[in-house]
Amino acid sequence: MAGSELSPPAISMDLHLGNRRKILDALRGHLSAVSRPLHGFVLLQGGEEKTRYCTDHIELFRQESYFAYLFGVCEPGFFGAIDISSGKSILFAPRLPSEYAVWLGEIKPLSYFKEMYMVDLVFYVDEMTSALENIFKENNKEKKTPLFLLYGLNTDSNNYSQPAKFEEMERFETDLNTLHPIITECRVIKSDLEIELIQYANDVSSQAHIEVMRNAKPGMKEYQLESIFLHHIYMYGGCRLSSYTCICATGQNSSVLHYGHAAAPNDKVLRDGDISLMDMGAEYHFYGSDITCSFPVNGKFTKDQTIIYNAVLKAHDNVIYSMKPGISWIDMHKLAEKTILQDLIKEGILFGDLNEMMKERIGAIFMPHGLGHFLGLDTHDPGGFNKGLERPKEAGLSSLRTIRELKQGMVITVEPGCYFIDSLLIPAIQNQTTSKYFNKEKIENFRNFGGVRIESDVCVTFDGCKNMTNVPREIYEIEEVMAGASWPLNK
Repeated sequence: MAGSELSPPAISMDLHLGNRRKILDALRGHLSAVSRPLHGFVLLQGGEEKTRYCTDHIELFRQESYFAYLFGVCEPGFFGAIDISSGKSILFAPRLPSEYAVWLGEIKPLSYFKEMYMVDLVFYVDEMTSALENIFKENNKEKKTPLFLLYGLNTDSNNYSQPAKFEEMERFETDLNTLHPIITECRVIKSDLEIELIQYANDVSSQAHIEVMRNAKPGMKEYQLESIFLHHIYMYGGCRLSSYTCICATGQNSSVLHYGHAAAPNDKVLRDGDISLMDMGAEYHFYGSDITCSFPVNGKFTKDQTIIYNAVLKAHDNVIYSMKPGISWIDMHKLAEKTILQDLIKEGILFGDLNEMMKERIGAIFMPHGLGHFLGLDTHDPGGFNKGLERPKEAGLSSLRTIRELKQGMVITVEPGCYFIDSLLIPAIQNQTTSKYFNKEKIENFRNFGGVRIESDVCVTFDGCKNMTNVPREIYEIEEVMAGASWPLNK
């Protein structure tokens, strides 16, 4: 197995210092606009370690993303605050028992965290109430110290972020409404340092995907391809975590959009002639990647695979070519749908007028998911539906994770797909209104095909966009790399 010329980059805490300044400026601007005083604290609670059910097996800890965004702290059990008046940052570390040193290693002094995470002050968690009150009362006469806590809806999961909780909270004046939309909007636009980390995660993941392509052979198990990917990103990229559960789908499994979960655990045997769909991404210092490659298991595209793959690739390329600030994401989704439908009509898989098909939402039968999503600290990064935006109700469009206009600094996935899913195709073919569009004989030939998805991570620039993903995409590129050619191809 090939190595890598990549080297894990050093992490600069200037990234998180910049994020704190960004949120502070945005929050001060909001408070000024609504004539509220510029004092109090932003207070976030970091993640806690969890055990596996009732056992003492501690699962590998990964920091809560909003807390990671502001402070970059890797360890569990912390709180973090920003003094709105002075701009100073404060960490509150857990006071560890002496036996920690025996089982888990050195108990680091508070000065270590002050230097490591570039904050102004560090206290223990059990000192938080007195520390916040004393700092606030140095310059203010109010009886209760204001705390701006994180509470709000994640529009991807429909879960709510949980506000900080600690003893004696009743001594503070808490605000649950102001912080979440402001910090979420800050996360939508990435800084240069954030983009560098996302680019590194893409570089590592791109190389790992190529290794999977080169090593895939009929007779292997899907989980062996997952293993190759995970080994490469950790061994050569220093990425201990992946951004999400790997989707390693072959044959008909490639039409299962989120294959790879516990009930479908990447365990099918790769068959000669099958298409494969590999959706995997590495995470580095909290920042992720999300890449999908589709290719034939045996390294050579069949005629049917060529038809579907090229339709999806054309949609992928058309969208990226069209992306720039001010462009509506819902328009990009419709462009991808239209491009795929055009090719299905050209190949005789569908009949009829393209515009009528768009009105009847025929595209959603072949691409039921949204075109893409924001990417950053989370695979589905928040901020897709900010205040005033409502999720569309039409088929396919209702699955969009954002309908916003693009802005410079957004990082978003472009992931069109074309799938043959019985639970969508059969009702559409049997429906009196939509049955006329389908060539039933040709559709039958694709019933066990599965699906194709092509996904790249794209950063919106001031006048266009940059594709951060670097893998073979054209059919000839994939076939040559699977036959042993180096990447990029020697011209």
